[in-house]
Amino acid sequence: MESTYWQDVMAADYAVPHDRTLTELTEELVRGLASTNPQVRDALAYPTLATWLERGVYDDLLPGFGDGLCAGLNYGLGEDGTDTVFRRSFTALTLAEVIHRDNAEFLVHDEVVMRWGDRLATWLLRERDLRGYVADCGWAHAVAHGADAIGALARSRHCDAGVLRALLDVLADRIVKDTPYRWVHEEHDRVAHAVMTILHRNMLTSDELERWLKPIAATAAEQPLMHETLPEWPTPNVFNARGVLHVLLSQLAIGVKGFPIPGDDDLFGRPIEARADLLLMLTEAVQSSQPYIYRPATSSS
Repeated sequence: MESTYWQDVMAADYAVPHDRTLTELTEELVRGLASTNPQVRDALAYPTLATWLERGVYDDLLPGFGDGLCAGLNYGLGEDGTDTVFRRSFTALTLAEVIHRDNAEFLVHDEVVMRWGDRLATWLLRERDLRGYVADCGWAHAVAHGADAIGALARSRHCDAGVLRALLDVLADRIVKDTPYRWVHEEHDRVAHAVMTILHRNMLTSDELERWLKPIAATAAEQPLMHETLPEWPTPNVFNARGVLHVLLSQLAIGVKGFPIPGDDDLFGRPIEARADLLLMLTEAVQSSQPYIYRPATSSS
């Protein structure tokens, strides 16, 4: 990917060049998503694609564009610690922009969006490389980008209560899944933000949310036996589960909204109907995860 060429495009306010076909330009940008150079990937390829999507450059091509992007989710899938993670992760982030565009303009049939959702969910659950920031290469951030894509999908008019339950289950499975990686680059915040997007749809009951929370709370509450010698504690999956509980409790208490879409503030301005019940559930889960810290206050304290 020729950086000077695309820097000129950026300097021209991302105007689509006329010296090459849109297909040629798009193919080069999509290849740029796989670059190990963050200046190419983060500063040129992704923002150009995101800007063109937002401006409607791909509106007539959106179903095929999204399907083509999905192929990148399988690129090197199963590898860990290799450069292929950048293509997968930035494909997910770009696909989130595709879904955002459909959310704003209603351009794609429901079966197409659901197909993208299936591909995203399969990738996120099978992704092994959960590095956040990679020295010399910049952000990989698969969990954060995957959560962003799930959040975009949760905004879709095509999602009914069953789909939203499935999206929550994907997030729960990803949270508790065994991994050697601790989430230390705001992955907790991005996952919790996606959950908040689903909660703002007000399609799920308190009982359904309690069932969803149980495996996360159980993982977070795991405690080592006194005689165990562990290389680290908490283990990464326990650390990750606890982190999500803490952040979700904070976001729910503060009243954080989901991913905004221009002109659709009404839906996400409504209160979360299960908020009070979920605050209680999350408080109990956090207390159970570290009872030696989160003890009820006594009169002498």
